Amino acid sequence: MKQALVCMSHSPLLEHTDPPAEVKAAVEAAFDQVRAFAAEFKPDLIVNFGPDHYNGFFYDLMPPFCIGYEAHGTGDYDSWDGPLNVPTDIAHELAQYVIDQDIETAISRKMEVDHGAVQPMEIIYGDLSEVPVIPVFINSVAPPFSKMSRIREFGTAVGNYFKNSDKKVLFIGSGGLSHDPPVPQIATATEEQRAFLTDGRHPTPEARAARQQRTIDTAKAFARGEADIMDLNPEWDRAFLDVCRSGDVSRFDAYVPAEMDAVAGHSSHEVRTWVAAYSALRACGEYEVTYEFYKPIKEYIAGFGVTTAVLVP
Repeated sequence: MKQALVCMSHSPLLEHTDPPAEVKAAVEAAFDQVRAFAAEFKPDLIVNFGPDHYNGFFYDLMPPFCIGYEAHGTGDYDSWDGPLNVPTDIAHELAQYVIDQDIETAISRKMEVDHGAVQPMEIIYGDLSEVPVIPVFINSVAPPFSKMSRIREFGTAVGNYFKNSDKKVLFIGSGGLSHDPPVPQIATATEEQRAFLTDGRHPTPEARAARQQRTIDTAKAFARGEADIMDLNPEWDRAFLDVCRSGDVSRFDAYVPAEMDAVAGHSSHEVRTWVAAYSALRACGEYEVTYEFYKPIKEYIAGFGVTTAVLVP
């Protein structure tokens, strides 16, 4: 078995809010399953499909995809703040291969990745300084969005590159599921918010702390039923997990951005990272989901899902 997959929700609120003890225990048990899965698989390389929350990518230049040749963690919400161990030669070859498949991807020799990209790897490995990883940004927050079929095609191209690799590759998708956190929307943003969404890199510690505190306060209010954000949608989440489990990645094509906004929240687009990861694995062969966890958790402002999958022998 040369390829495997972990897809999971992330939340910057894991260490900042307090869901009921049984919920925290269930989530930690799911994380234990993922750690054991990764330890047994022992990947030589991780291909990490992740979003960004206006920490590394902004509207001054917002690509639909970007493959990192070198990368550094932004440290938001106390996430990884340091360089990632990116095998630049492989990342370069991957980008060229994807482009040769008529899929125009951006590349970055100075990618900045936030909690949304690194949290699953931190949960699995802790210290990321030695973990070989190619970070792949999927725009999941900033409209306009590519069709989901294009995300599938991009993931398929990535999978095809690694299909006959001599390395054991773990595809990770990080994000979702239904959720609508207090991220400014460019269509309704104030002038100050527009300036931030366009080029808000490297905020002062005070500005970052204030932004993070607003999210924490919103999560606590949401858990009390007092926040003015869209509710979670467990029915939508479970239907998406059904598609993941089906192995028919073409079914992802039916997801339309405007409908996702309306029924699952503005940040439900983070499931694009799952679409890319599952499509990459499917390009390597038929797969089966070996573990699935799901729970709607208001304290994390997320329909929280965790899955693992392997190729069918």
